[in-house]
Amino acid sequence: EVQLVEYGGGAVQSGGSLRLSCTASGFTFDDAEMGWYRQRPGNECELISAITRNGYTYYTDSLKGRFTISQDRAKNTLYLQLNNALPDDTAVYYCAADGGTYAGSCGQGPGYWGQGTQVTVSS
Repeated sequence: EVQLVEYGGGAVQSGGSLRLSCTASGFTFDDAEMGWYRQRPGNECELISAITRNGYTYYTDSLKGRFTISQDRAKNTLYLQLNNALPDDTAVYYCAADGGTYAGSCGQGPGYWGQGTQVTVSS
């Protein structure tokens, strides 16, 4: 069974940093394109960053520089580092396998999605 679980959400002060983790089971990162997404209140699902099966990384232009994607293939774990957090970064963050550029409701798009983890950035 394919399963994705996000960890590391919580509260962080504006300007602070945090790292999210996503553990995968039922497949390996050699079999899928992995990505991090977020859904801010009242907004559609937003792709943050993706990494392909051959290691190529992609970042949404407006977010590049504050977010960094990485992976530990031996542990089947995907990471998202956020630096200089802003209140507007408050959202539910998701990891997904083969989620593409879906912009509806995170978790209900194509591919496989985790349950999401809440990140709240205070001023």
